[in-house]
Order: sequence, then structure tokens, then C-alpha cells
Amino acid sequence: MKKVGIVMGSDSDLPVIQKTADTLRALEIEFEVHVYSAHRTPVEAREFALSARSMGFGVIIAAAGMAAHLAGAIAANTTLPVIGIPCKGPVLDGLDALLSTVQMPSGIPVATVGVNGGTNAALLAAQILAVEDKALAERLAAKRAADTEAVLAKDAGITGRL
Repeated sequence: MKKVGIVMGSDSDLPVIQKTADTLRALEIEFEVHVYSAHRTPVEAREFALSARSMGFGVIIAAAGMAAHLAGAIAANTTLPVIGIPCKGPVLDGLDALLSTVQMPSGIPVATVGVNGGTNAALLAAQILAVEDKALAERLAAKRAADTEAVLAKDAGITGRL
């Protein structure tokens, strides 16, 4: 199975990426995590994107806050699917990162999840990889069923209490 590359613009994005890593680990998907900044380490970010396919990656997740150019910079240098996670920053509560991540020019697509959406980024990456991996597709279906059961259990616990 292909692995997932995870790149964060700063180690301050680690709490968001922890959710990504936990979800991928639970689905038994191999991944690597790196800190590369679109602005402070552009050469390293570009080299990672250019070599990702040959290193066995099938999808890349890029998390960044504020100007959030990382996902776009990665996508500009690979034809692998790139999922951007806009991270909440100190100024505009993540709106700046969301707009930077989602407003890509035609020809350089970046799939974007919600602000701080580390879990959804992992699930989307898993769904992309599961197109060619039946066992992973089954693990995703089992997770979805377990999530459904958890909500129904909460419903049963609430019903009649109000």
C-alpha cells in the first residue's frame, strides 16, 4: 500500500497533525511526518514534493496556518493528490489559512478540509488510497459503522432524558 506524506509548516501545527497521525495509525496506514515551511524552507519542501511519488507516497497532507501557502507549494511540485489542512492561527481564527488553502489557481488542485481538520484529512487520504486497496476500504467501512453505532448509543442515552 502507498503511504501518506504529512508536512506541517511549523511544529505549532503538531496538535492538529496528532489527530491525523492517530487516525492513519488506527487504519493501519503507513505515514511520514515532516516540518517544511513554504517560506522558510522552500527548497526542502519542493524536493520532498518532487520525490514523493518515487518514495512510495500516494497522497500528501499539508497543514499550515496564517498565509498557509504550504499545500499549494507542495501541489505545484507533484501530481499526487494534496490535502490541505488550514490551521487556526493567532490573528483571524484560521480564516486566513482557510482562504489561502482553498483559493488555488486552475491547474493546481488542493483538496481542503475544515480548519484544524486533521482527522478528516486522514480519512480523505485513506479514501483516496482505498480506491486501489480493498482491505483498507473494508477498514474504512468498519470505522464508519462503528462511528454510526457510537452516535446511536448517544441517541439512546439522551432519549427520554429531556
